[in-house]
Amino acid sequence: MSLVIRVGPARAEWWREHLQGLLPELECRLWDDPGDPDEVRQAVVWKPPVGGLKRFANLEVIVSIGAGIDHVLADTELPRHVPIIRTTGADLSRRMREYVCLHVLRLHRRLPEIEAAQVRREWLPLVNPPACERRVGVMGLGNLGADCARALAAIGFDTAGWSRSRKDIEGVATFAGDSELDAFLERTEILVCLLPLTPATAGILDRSLFARLPEGACIINAARGEHLVDDDLLEALAGGHIRAATLDVFHTEPLPGDHPFWDHPDILVTPHVASLIDPVTGGKAIAENLRRFMNGEHVPDMVDLTKGY
Repeated sequence: MSLVIRVGPARAEWWREHLQGLLPELECRLWDDPGDPDEVRQAVVWKPPVGGLKRFANLEVIVSIGAGIDHVLADTELPRHVPIIRTTGADLSRRMREYVCLHVLRLHRRLPEIEAAQVRREWLPLVNPPACERRVGVMGLGNLGADCARALAAIGFDTAGWSRSRKDIEGVATFAGDSELDAFLERTEILVCLLPLTPATAGILDRSLFARLPEGACIINAARGEHLVDDDLLEALAGGHIRAATLDVFHTEPLPGDHPFWDHPDILVTPHVASLIDPVTGGKAIAENLRRFMNGEHVPDMVDLTKGY
């Protein structure tokens, strides 16, 4: 059996050697040189091209290098009978937790305004409520979202979470489904989007959603660029209903140099760094999941394709 790997060219050979060392029972090959495609049983991929995976007629499993699988499902010719495994783990959760807490605290303590005042040489002693009086909401309560919600609650924020299905997280008020979305939004002053990207969530951060947040609310999007309607955010910022936004993901990456987000005084652009996968740790997680799958054992990171995540 052989395993094929698709990653960026800069680290492709490193990934091949790393996974070969972790999975000596397999022959690890690169995407551009897979040998006999009929021998390929496993594919470890990031952003496979349309039609690329269907050439492996005996493919048994696809592994996404990352927690999201939208880049795999974007393949309109994807062999839908092949199971998909996402890559998660403590390292990814830790990085996302750090990013979210950093930027919630930044917006909570109004650092953008203080930084702007420094440029003007203006002494601006802003008084903020304590964390327990700041209402933060996390959209998406999967592994990463639930972990971030718990961390925000531990800091002391009045934390809530919203997801499609009911979740129970200690210290976090949870809302579920379309019927409870309005109540979640009405109480959320800083909104963190960590939703999976599905047809139901694409464009969810739009004019309608912003209008249901309190006046002066802030947005943090660390999920996918396609969750956000860019023009609707610019409109909400111009009207003052949204105070500020921190964006780590975009429709086109890298963000084009002429995009208005770059120069907007109320938007912080970060270059998709919230939770980059560590190749060493990620490789070990991939190898463990593949070995479980090949042995017929339970794989915690198996994707439910009926949900799209």
